[in-house]
Amino acid sequence: MFDPASMAIRELRTEAEYTQAVELLRQLWTDTEDDVIRGWADEEDYRLFGLYEDETLLAVAGCSIQRVLHHRRHAWIHDLVVDNAHRSAGYGTRLLSFVEQWAREHDCAYVALAGILDNEAAHQFYESNGMNRWGYVFEREIDT
Repeated sequence: MFDPASMAIRELRTEAEYTQAVELLRQLWTDTEDDVIRGWADEEDYRLFGLYEDETLLAVAGCSIQRVLHHRRHAWIHDLVVDNAHRSAGYGTRLLSFVEQWAREHDCAYVALAGILDNEAAHQFYESNGMNRWGYVFEREIDT
């Protein structure tokens, strides 16, 4: 378990911080090139938060505030990754709580995300943290 006294969560803003974050994000996005992952931080309104323990980055959450016609203003979690070696120690729960508080401070009605169908461990994590399965995400790649 983590020691709250040695833990800090902050927004990542520097190239060095992004480089560290890419290493963690690759644990989720295993088939994605580093420059593509890094490019997400340049998207408008994308915020990347990191959970550190004794200055070691252990988890990241990328989010943005969204409002679409069928939903109220909400914080969308694009990715939440805890380093493989530190999973099930409370870091993900702490980072998710941070994102919820950040969302409250930015007048959001809720926090949402999409999960990969076959990642049942992630589904259980989110449900154990009070999130509900709401529906499915459908997508189709388009030729560009």
